[in-house]
Amino acid sequence: MRAYDLIRKKRDGGVLEAEELRFLVAGAASGSVADEQLAAFLMAVFFRGLDGASELPVWLDAMLRSGEVLDLSAVPGRKVDKHSTGGVGDKISIPLAPLVAVCGVRVR
Repeated sequence: MRAYDLIRKKRDGGVLEAEELRFLVAGAASGSVADEQLAAFLMAVFFRGLDGASELPVWLDAMLRSGEVLDLSAVPGRKVDKHSTGGVGDKISIPLAPLVAVCGVRVR
């Protein structure tokens, strides 16, 4: 499987298979797909979109499983985990956590 072929498929309006989407996400996580190829793929997604029924759920699941998944089942009630990239521009974490907490959701 080649990223180039998947970029072309999406650019031309095709719907990617689950295996193809997982390949791209794994390649992004491992570095085996070049940054410029990922940028081209994301641009194709911007213009063509992801199919909400077939592509988007697979994409989200692949993204979720591309890193460590925390088991928060021991925390009672509804809960969320707010991640930050730690960049200088992250201005949402500080006001978001208390706002969500006041709504009764536990924030990690």
